[in-house]
Amino acid sequence: MDWERVRIFLEVARAGQILKASKSLRLNHATVARQLTALERSLNAKLLERHTSGCTLTPAGEALVAAAERAESEFLKVGSSIGGTAEAITGTVRVGAPDGLGNYFLADCLGVLAAKHPGLVIQLVPLPRTFSLSRREADIAITLDRPKQGKLILSKLTDYTLSVYASETYLTREGPIRNQADLAGRLFVTHVEDFVYSRALDYASVLGRLMSRRYECGSVVAQMEAVRGGHGVGILHDYAARRYPELKRLLPDIRFVRNYWLTSHPDTHETRRVQEVHHFIVASVKAAKPSFEAR
Repeated sequence: MDWERVRIFLEVARAGQILKASKSLRLNHATVARQLTALERSLNAKLLERHTSGCTLTPAGEALVAAAERAESEFLKVGSSIGGTAEAITGTVRVGAPDGLGNYFLADCLGVLAAKHPGLVIQLVPLPRTFSLSRREADIAITLDRPKQGKLILSKLTDYTLSVYASETYLTREGPIRNQADLAGRLFVTHVEDFVYSRALDYASVLGRLMSRRYECGSVVAQMEAVRGGHGVGILHDYAARRYPELKRLLPDIRFVRNYWLTSHPDTHETRRVQEVHHFIVASVKAAKPSFEAR
């Protein structure tokens, strides 16, 4: 069996589309399609049902994916052990993270590591509602909830806090907020309910009962910029808000404590590049621990 063809098939199976897989593989769309056809002929089995909207696995295809992922894991382990003594760290590591942590901590933090190792490519991507470490959609994932299923390397990264904020210009224009009663009639800058993918994001309901006017934003960055722009009151991550002196923390009796969990897959965790990034994230968060708590 030609491993190169199997590797191409595995990428198509993960992507669900030949076109998307071809871009990831940096191959021509027609080349990928031909390699898939050749693989099916060599095995005398149909592996994929091809549709205009994408591809679905047949039972034979599902069986080959499972076997191919086991083989891929062994290749990664062997490659790590062979290259473990090399000084340079090379390869690609994809880190999935919630957009708050990704934009306001990891983007800067991981940039330091990327600059240190010219052969290391770090991909920082927003964490979707569902993802799979076993399908290599991420090598390291930081989640809001502790994963309860799957064979994973799991550790608690840190607690973090969120508090109520408004900008200084907003408070000057609209008046101070000294207690919860002062929130009546204010514009609440908050998330879009349809985009909430974790119970850890349920904190907005506390202020939602006090402020009926809402401006809903689909990302943590958008909420931050709306509050910084003086448009309303919002619940923001303390470690992100303290970057901006124009933001004033309000109502110190209202504070929310949440957690970040760090996960990786056993098959790739021992590779040197993944370990380097994993250890760097842990050490960086530990060094910055005071910033993850409310002032």
